[in-house]
Amino acid sequence: MGRPREFDPDQALGQALEVFWRQGYEGASLTDLTEAMGITRPSLYATFGNKEELFRKALDRYESGVMGFMAEAMLRRPAREAVAGLLYGFADAQSGQDTPAGCLGVNGALACSEASDPVRQELARRRAAVEARLGDRLRAAPAGELPPGADPDDLARYVMAVAQGMAVQAKSGAGREALRRIVATALQAWPAG
Repeated sequence: MGRPREFDPDQALGQALEVFWRQGYEGASLTDLTEAMGITRPSLYATFGNKEELFRKALDRYESGVMGFMAEAMLRRPAREAVAGLLYGFADAQSGQDTPAGCLGVNGALACSEASDPVRQELARRRAAVEARLGDRLRAAPAGELPPGADPDDLARYVMAVAQGMAVQAKSGAGREALRRIVATALQAWPAG
């Protein structure tokens, strides 16, 4: 029978999430991670796998927790309110007082070398999945919510470009109020049905 764990894996994963969020995937060294998690490298490997697997688990936790607002926002009616819910949710998540600035998915991908290409591709895949879900939501909008000829995929790309731009702004020091003004401006440009 193996020795029992001397740490809480859920708490350790939360600490790893914060390190990755602050420093990005490549910026987070194994030493940074193990120190923040309060565990040894062998414990990290035994519990979470390698650094890439740990990052993926941190991403899953980030999506289910921090980004949990997306599911509710997608249900809002009309389509403009769904977009408003998403963008304001992104603005708030990227500028929390008790969390790192920016977005884990954007921060994690901004500086990825060739060696970290699988991580960059995973982040791109996850961002594309959100964009596709939004495109599907906009495509399902009842007649009159979007103007005739509006392309739901183009609108979804626009919303995601605003969200990702806000992530860069937040990481560069923009606060919640500034991000919320960006959202208000983007919503003024939303096409009327």
